[in-house]
Amino acid sequence: MSRRPLLGCIADDFTGATDLANNLVRSGMRTVQTIGVPADADAPVDADALVVALKSRTIPADEAVAQSLAALRWLQAQGVEQVYFKYCSTFDSTPAGNIGPVTDALLDALHGPGQGFTIACPAFPDNQRTVFKGHLFVGDVLLSDSGMRHHPLTPMTDANLVRVLQAQTRRRVGLVDQAVVSHGAEAIAQRFRDLQADGVGMAVVDAVSNGDLFLIGQALAGMPLVTAGSGIAIGLPRNWQATGVLPASDVADRLPAASGLRAVVSGSCSVATNAQVLHFRQHGGAAFAVNPLDIAAGEDVAAQALAWATPRLAQGPVLVYATAEAEAVRAVQARLGVTEAGELVERTLSHIAAGLVQAGVRQLVVAGGETSGAVVQALGITQMAIGPQIDPGVPWTAARSPVCPGEVLQVALKSGNFGGVDFFGRALSRLSAQDRPLQSARPLRTDAVLPGPCTK
Repeated sequence: MSRRPLLGCIADDFTGATDLANNLVRSGMRTVQTIGVPADADAPVDADALVVALKSRTIPADEAVAQSLAALRWLQAQGVEQVYFKYCSTFDSTPAGNIGPVTDALLDALHGPGQGFTIACPAFPDNQRTVFKGHLFVGDVLLSDSGMRHHPLTPMTDANLVRVLQAQTRRRVGLVDQAVVSHGAEAIAQRFRDLQADGVGMAVVDAVSNGDLFLIGQALAGMPLVTAGSGIAIGLPRNWQATGVLPASDVADRLPAASGLRAVVSGSCSVATNAQVLHFRQHGGAAFAVNPLDIAAGEDVAAQALAWATPRLAQGPVLVYATAEAEAVRAVQARLGVTEAGELVERTLSHIAAGLVQAGVRQLVVAGGETSGAVVQALGITQMAIGPQIDPGVPWTAARSPVCPGEVLQVALKSGNFGGVDFFGRALSRLSAQDRPLQSARPLRTDAVLPGPCTK
């Protein structure tokens, strides 16, 4: 039985979108993720939650605003009751945005210029992201002391989120600290009202545990716009379940059984992904390193990688990676430029991913937000059904791609900083435990399982 979407989400990158969708599915909401804004505003989507995946985290702020407003209009046409702007749990941004400008634009659209109120809470305790006294921690260290201080595009050198956000927005930014959160949902909601009465338009909210996220989620019932990482998502479905609008017994993460060959494509240079690549290689995994300088020199690195990978696919999963340590990344950027280096790698990896799918890969793990965006676009994927969780923030998904028409393509899009050291192997092992043989390339009947086609 079809249901009207209740929650409409706008995510600023593709891995962040699946991260959010994963938490919604785990909490009982059937969720469909679209890649970009669907062109047909009137075509209904049968889901409890919709997640529009944009690639807007690091583009100019005015472009990010325009894309986010287009997503908002489509979600409003779908009849959603609440809007959720999702960004990274490490609050990735620069002094110019894009978190503040996009939030301003969404509030203006929903409430009128300069009006309205919302929160900012990137906390995701399951992945060691917590907020205390307005400061963001990654594990036991401040954000500014974590590996994010070396991020090539959005280096985060200040852990004080009130200060970071205030530099990006024309609205006043306040704080709902742990002392308030610990007193429960009504205390949190009252603090929201007090801040808004005092002229505050955005409030950073502390959260150090999942219990805090559930309390905050309860206090957010009826708030037109929520901005957060993916953690807050675990608390929102309960608001609709409590009213009976959303059944609490649904199994929301069912996907078709897996088939086909397996591969990993990694473009992230995060500390976590570096460790995952090293673990895969040290445990005998076949791996091919992509060198940006070779690409810049005119070599057809994509063809080289595919020629290497194709004969090895039948023996087990292969890894193609451009992952490198921070010092090596800076050296490449110094020679090629930050933007050029990133675009060269993304373009090459996306061509490799498409070639791997053409060669029979039907289970594909992609590491890195920018890389995931490029790969999904190269594969022509427009919608994804969200399935079971691999690690906190990373689910398997099922999609259709014109590169493998008539077949299921299982894709896992992993944020660079997410996942345990053995993530690649565990992700693929989870699918291989299902009934269908891994090496089968036989088309599956998927019309009743996957979302219908949509046009970007």
